[in-house]
Amino acid sequence: MQEAETIETKSEVGPTQKKALFSSFVGWMFDGYETSTLILVGGAAVTSMMPGISAADTRIMVGTSLGSTLLGWAVGGMIGSIVADYIGRKKMLMIAIAGYCAFTALTAFSQSVTMLIALRFLTGIFLGSEWSTGTALVAETWPKSARAKALGVMQSGFGFGFFLAAGLWLFIQPMGGSDGWRWMFAIGVLPAIALIYIRRALPESELWLEAMKEKQAKEAVTPAANRESLTLVEVLKNAEARKRVFATLVLAAVTVSVFYGASALIGPFVAGLAVKEGLNGPTWAGISALVYNAGAIIGYIAAGFIADAIGRKRYMAFMFSASIASGLLIYLMPPGLSVALGCIFVLGCFTLGVFSWMPIYLPELFATRVRSTASGFVFNLARLVAFPLPILTAFLFTNLGGFQPTILSLTLLYVISLVTLLFLPETKDKPLPT
Repeated sequence: MQEAETIETKSEVGPTQKKALFSSFVGWMFDGYETSTLILVGGAAVTSMMPGISAADTRIMVGTSLGSTLLGWAVGGMIGSIVADYIGRKKMLMIAIAGYCAFTALTAFSQSVTMLIALRFLTGIFLGSEWSTGTALVAETWPKSARAKALGVMQSGFGFGFFLAAGLWLFIQPMGGSDGWRWMFAIGVLPAIALIYIRRALPESELWLEAMKEKQAKEAVTPAANRESLTLVEVLKNAEARKRVFATLVLAAVTVSVFYGASALIGPFVAGLAVKEGLNGPTWAGISALVYNAGAIIGYIAAGFIADAIGRKRYMAFMFSASIASGLLIYLMPPGLSVALGCIFVLGCFTLGVFSWMPIYLPELFATRVRSTASGFVFNLARLVAFPLPILTAFLFTNLGGFQPTILSLTLLYVISLVTLLFLPETKDKPLPT
């Protein structure tokens, strides 16, 4: 894959770059909101539709709902990332936002857990399409000197979305009664407003437009090139690209698995500690989500600065190692609500903040023609690998003896990531492949 400096990557940060970042940030923020809403209200939703269900069965139903979302995310994300390489970043971003707004609103009207699970699958299809599209758009419009920082800020949108959901749930839960969870999903329709701005103000990626012109010119001379135009085939038939896809897929699968496994356990654990201290369990479960994502936001935003300072691979090695250390911290922490919240903050900095490696590193590995396809394939197939984790975590919790050993066992998966990182190239200070 030949690399070349383009006009776009030489440009200064101006209105085009800011509009691309703002649009992608808003889209990803509400992805975070949608995902975290289910984590926060899943228990309340299941018990309101299945009165008398046991705590163990509730965990399984919530885990199944999360798994369904991940499965939809994987399927839709892979499809959407390919489509974005054909119809453009802007159009696919709008389709993704419109789709997840519609199905999130419908989730508020669920009449059974089966209906909830089905609607979360459909919501996930559009949630998965947004990330790779927004990442490609920001990577292709921001200059090399600021690209990693911008992508770290974009990734922080997920944390702000989680933060927004947790904050709203603290207010809605005590006032909404048994159906308060429905209001959380109904609020998810709000990002549809952003579609007006994106349609009017956001320009298409110039790198993508240039790539399309080159492709059309090539096809005009060599019509047979049409038979080779499927972007996913282009990625997988190139030996170097194929190696990068499979190596980063391992990294992404571990990243996703650890987060979704851990996030499903944090709220119930903190709620139990709060009850032991005579406090309201559900309220403190919501606070724990705020604490976890406050740590994550720091990890997201710091990522671009660290990656620019020490290099992409050293940044990732640091974050993977720190994630293991944060799991050990959870395992060794003494009982107590205050101590637990402090350790959960650290856990958020690394096990959730580590997600920034994907928007920073993946676009720098693949050419413009297939950038969204390759990035989306890795990011979303990882969810296909990880979608059973929320379900399996409930069984790990029982067999390993509770929250602390389960979190440690999950973070130890990062040993696999540290080994896999040895097979990938450094991309710091290099132009985007064309």
